[in-house]
Amino acid sequence: MRIKNEVMEVNGITYPVNVYYERRNAARASISRKAVIIRIPLFLNREEQFRQVLQMKAWARKKLDENPERFKPKIEKEYKHGDTLKIGSEEYTLNIISKDKDSSSASIVGNIVYLHITSRLPEEQQKKHIATLLSRSIAQKRIPQLKKRIDELNTKYFNQKINKIFFKNMSSRWGSCSEHRNINISTRLLFAPDDALTYVCIHELAHLIEMNHSEKFWRLVENAMPDYKEKERWLKQNGESCGF
Repeated sequence: MRIKNEVMEVNGITYPVNVYYERRNAARASISRKAVIIRIPLFLNREEQFRQVLQMKAWARKKLDENPERFKPKIEKEYKHGDTLKIGSEEYTLNIISKDKDSSSASIVGNIVYLHITSRLPEEQQKKHIATLLSRSIAQKRIPQLKKRIDELNTKYFNQKINKIFFKNMSSRWGSCSEHRNINISTRLLFAPDDALTYVCIHELAHLIEMNHSEKFWRLVENAMPDYKEKERWLKQNGESCGF
């Protein structure tokens, strides 16, 4: 497999383009908030590969031009020493220290988050360590509140057996319910309003009864939260601003 990294500009916005030449039967293109992904069959001659890339780029350009907001590149958050991070009604002060050690670590004392970040990694990797450690440490502090909320909702509307409840650093979904009856809630919801978080908890609790999205499932959700569609709309419209 060969990989070629390019860029394309549409309406003043620059999008990374990653072209993969690999063993496959047909060309394919997709768009995410990180890049335009183009996959080209290796067996094609160079002239045909070039033509297919141009065709896939034209398709991507059309999609980006039609709906720029949907594919607008995500702006990564950057945290600095002394910054204040607001999570719900709580505010945390970040104490970030770079140290020459093998790994990074975090702890929370009161409302100060102490982050000890390894200086042995490139700057971009250090930023990822900060975001991951913030997500993990604050979620750990907030997990008792999450468990209390889910238990109350379960007692009131569902009365189902729950195994374990977790906050997880999930970027592609808001929550999940496993076959082992574990409920997972995305740490991104720490940045959402309480009623949006409550909706996702109800959604996953309903899956303890219906492991699908049937009419019966949505009736269970609506019974517990009649205006759940408003919360869905908020998550769809504001979801990109949520996260560490």
